[in-house]
Amino acid sequence: MPERYDASLLFAMERDEARAASGIAAPLPFTGHDAWTAWELAWLDASGRPQVAVGRFDVPAASPRIVESKSVKLYLASLNQERLESREAYAATIARDLSQATGADVRVALALPPAFGGLAREPADGASIDAAPLASIPDEPDPSRLATTAWDGDETLHTSLFRSVCPVTGQPDYATVIVRYRGPRIERGALLAYLTGFRRHPGFHESCVERIFVDLLAACRPHKLAVEARFTRRGGIDINPFRTSESTWRARSAPDVRQ
Repeated sequence: MPERYDASLLFAMERDEARAASGIAAPLPFTGHDAWTAWELAWLDASGRPQVAVGRFDVPAASPRIVESKSVKLYLASLNQERLESREAYAATIARDLSQATGADVRVALALPPAFGGLAREPADGASIDAAPLASIPDEPDPSRLATTAWDGDETLHTSLFRSVCPVTGQPDYATVIVRYRGPRIERGALLAYLTGFRRHPGFHESCVERIFVDLLAACRPHKLAVEARFTRRGGIDINPFRTSESTWRARSAPDVRQ
């Protein structure tokens, strides 16, 4: 682990390559953000007393770059022994470095120990599709499996069976995926088959959610659509991307720790 503060540890990657593979081009068909929750933050105050916090980092979906999660963990660890005059200075340091790495304004908010109890996640909205009939699971995400029936309603569905694979480490990433839409009714078993097809798919959290969004948009033709993924914590950080075509729909993936 690094012993001294080092912003150069942040490894940024262009979003364009993954988006091109999913057929996404400017102007983007969605707005949204990537909500990072860092559960194990630490630094020293001006006197050398250890400080701890939980942090929320909001990276705009329109940013030209993402930052590889392992590099963020190393970067945050490099601040563990750094003396900073205040928690505001600590948050400002992270905001500056992440903004420079991603090419967009990253918002950083901290919760100190007394507020930790308020950071529990809310249950996923809508109806679970985990028990929907599932004839088979494709080896890759297959949007041709998606199907709809005539309807024009507003529905929210979720599954806790989602898994993808980190393209850097090969480790599995698990998530609850939430789909809200208005339009033709999406057949639940078909949606579950499509989403479980990601189980061997190498993709970063952000690109997986964007692929799901554009595949649903193309195959199901909803009037409005939002896709959110609540990934489980790994190495003290979870990442929760949210993409939507409807500006009034909001993510509920992570607590708002702004104070």
